[in-house]
Amino acid sequence: MPSSKSYQEFVADQLSGLEGIGWRAMMGEYILYFKGKIVGGIYDDRLLVKKTPAALRLMPGAAGELPYEGAKEMLLVENVDDRAFLEALLTAMADELPEAKKRK
Repeated sequence: MPSSKSYQEFVADQLSGLEGIGWRAMMGEYILYFKGKIVGGIYDDRLLVKKTPAALRLMPGAAGELPYEGAKEMLLVENVDDRAFLEALLTAMADELPEAKKRK
């Protein structure tokens, strides 16, 4: 089931205090970029982020979820209503992730 544009807009608004946030629509879902790095996305109206040491530290009880069949497990962000938490989470994760690969 594709994610709704309204949920993506809600999450984008929650992250609007961060500079360097970007989105890419892909097959009914939304890939989330921060500082040019893929940090997660919205899949089936769920905000999922990559498993990084910072994400595991900040969300110790987070459920592991598959964004789609055959993908690597990601962490479900349940408290999307907390702007300060989301900003701290993505900021902590950014330095731990590799640069996004350039498209040809």
